[in-house]
Amino acid sequence: MKIKAYSLIAAFVFSSFAALENQNNVLSKKEKAEGWKLLFDGQSTEGWHLYNGSAQFTLWKVKDGELFVDRNDNSAASDLVTDNLYKNYDLKFDWKLPKGGNSGVFINVLERADLPAAWSSGPEYQLLDNANADFARPEDRSGCLFSFGPQKNPVKTKPANTWNHSEIKQINGKIQFFLNGTLTTEEDFTSKAWADKIAKSHFKTIPDFGKHLSGHIGLQDWATGISFRNIKIREL
Repeated sequence: MKIKAYSLIAAFVFSSFAALENQNNVLSKKEKAEGWKLLFDGQSTEGWHLYNGSAQFTLWKVKDGELFVDRNDNSAASDLVTDNLYKNYDLKFDWKLPKGGNSGVFINVLERADLPAAWSSGPEYQLLDNANADFARPEDRSGCLFSFGPQKNPVKTKPANTWNHSEIKQINGKIQFFLNGTLTTEEDFTSKAWADKIAKSHFKTIPDFGKHLSGHIGLQDWATGISFRNIKIREL
């Protein structure tokens, strides 16, 4: 009888873990009622395309509920962007990097032939593993607005190959970045202070950088690999 009881307990625990795993890339009834929508369904790349390209690509793949860059693929590095444009929203996503990995999420991205990459217009929510050499620069760490200042409130990135949770809020050009529940960045893209920061940065020679209050959301491929899941958005 004890063996049977232990077997039932083990089966219950296993099914509980399986149920938790299946909660990825789905919306609860509460989230649906609040207006959340999935940007990644866990099964396909529907709703995304290569920056300045078509929806036909091979480098970004889907497996086991993850949207990831396959660095075993020899295709040229390329960023993904949403099919739709967004202005005022709350965006949430999980991500993990390999040891030494580097990536990011771009916002307010424009697509034009004269703009060679997503970073030409879109400010970046930095994603960086602590083992990467760039970690030595506080303004380049995870949760930062890439190269524009250190974390507002210090928070550690979880170890390589472990899931982190991030959030981006934007309302009329005012943005907030969160990393694992902690506010890490605030900026007002409509302010003179922001324009002054651009003028003093290495983006100063790029006319469209940081000038727009809406656009595509982009996922960066920086040749190290990156995985995403639970990408969801609520327009405000």
